[in-house]
Amino acid sequence: MADLADQLGLLARELQKEQDTEAVLEDIVRAAIRLIPQVAHASISLVRARRTVESRAASGDLPRRVDAVQSETGQGPCLDAAYEEQLVRVSDLSSETRWPRFARRAWDLGARSMLSFQLFVEGDSLGALNLYGAEVGAFDEESEQVGQLVAAHAAVAFADAQEISQLNQALVNRDVIGQAKGILMERFKISAPQAFVLLSAVSSTTNTKLQVVAEQLASTGDIRLNGNGRGHAQAAAGG
Repeated sequence: MADLADQLGLLARELQKEQDTEAVLEDIVRAAIRLIPQVAHASISLVRARRTVESRAASGDLPRRVDAVQSETGQGPCLDAAYEEQLVRVSDLSSETRWPRFARRAWDLGARSMLSFQLFVEGDSLGALNLYGAEVGAFDEESEQVGQLVAAHAAVAFADAQEISQLNQALVNRDVIGQAKGILMERFKISAPQAFVLLSAVSSTTNTKLQVVAEQLASTGDIRLNGNGRGHAQAAAGG
């Protein structure tokens, strides 16, 4: 237990250093395989609208293919019990009755037993840590207990990484809009507020997101959207 505590402490420090969401997910999957007894494969699964299951940072082809089967059949741990429970154990996929179509296909792919830990639920979206055993009945109480500790660290790190990612994207968006405003201010000799109003007007009249309008102007020096031949910014400015 002392060694496990040290390993979990190391994992927490490693995850804190990462500022990229994908790198965080890969670290979590590697840690799950290293720390949780009897784990042969692991992945993070993201579920959208309780229907589409997406494998992220999968340790191999098996987790990706099993997630694809969940999406195709509309059955499986991530699409059912994992929304209501923090832990789902599947001891034997050959005799699993909760999701018969999924279980039969997953068994044929080579999955024998599974553990799924809920990481987060936001409306109809779900994040789960999925573990795969190489044999029937591979996971026991120790696997569940250690898995819950790893999943708790993973949930916190994943939330932090998403927040950092969103913050970085917001900063990028702000910089691009600032560049576009600067181009318009220099070209048409207008103020910063007037440049923003101009960008907003182009966005509205072309039914294009403001960020896309700003990116095109910043990268090409012009705005030609929706097939119009004349630059909308020039037209809006009266040029």
